[in-house]
Amino acid sequence: MLTALLVSIWAGICALDDIGTQMIRRPLLIATVVGLIMGDLKTGLLIGGTLEVMWMGIGNVGAYSAPDIISGTAIGTALGISSGGTATAVALAVPASLLAQQLLILYRSGIVYLNPIADRIADTGDFGRVFRINYIPMCIAFLIRAVPTFLAIYFGAGVIDKVVEALPDSIMNGLSIAGAIIPSVGIGLLMLMMLKKGALWTFLIAGFTLAVYLDLSVLPITLIALPLAVIYDLAQQNKTVPVQEGATAADEEDYDL
Repeated sequence: MLTALLVSIWAGICALDDIGTQMIRRPLLIATVVGLIMGDLKTGLLIGGTLEVMWMGIGNVGAYSAPDIISGTAIGTALGISSGGTATAVALAVPASLLAQQLLILYRSGIVYLNPIADRIADTGDFGRVFRINYIPMCIAFLIRAVPTFLAIYFGAGVIDKVVEALPDSIMNGLSIAGAIIPSVGIGLLMLMMLKKGALWTFLIAGFTLAVYLDLSVLPITLIALPLAVIYDLAQQNKTVPVQEGATAADEEDYDL
């Protein structure tokens, strides 16, 4: 009971870090602390290292909600230490992270309704109340990591599979569709912020062509894009320098007259 409570509190703290500095939310640190709580630091380190390598590239991009590595790591490590080691931890961490991902989609879709409330309060000039609204999503983020973690550790590994099986197909399909749409929304928002000049769309088209038609991965596309970006930046700098020099020469000519 006490162990499940401590591990769930640690998962909730990592959830707060996930919407903050994001310094302690990685599997290596989460699993290490879980191992320390459960009295098996060595196994916690082994599980954390394994999950870190497995989930190294996972992260939220724009509005996309990735599988929840916090809940997956905390639940998988705790149950792995208590019932089998690294292999068990990995086997349990994946379904736990996918189940928690659906909760994150609901959470991030729901807290958007706080924005108009904050806008109305901001119009009154009471920014202290605007700041206090942030406590609502913080508490929800804490609970959606802490409560499932506690239940999974307290009742055992079977509760995860039972919860997934108990969900209706319509809900799972709806959450899957929402999870597929949200990345497009996130990428669209990023493009609105980044593509301020029309010329930059050529880079987007080039990257799309390299990825889709030439089937290149991220690394070679990045290596191709880097020199092109440097050339573009140098061209922009050279384009502005003659204008400044011309203006200076004209000023000097007017001064001589």
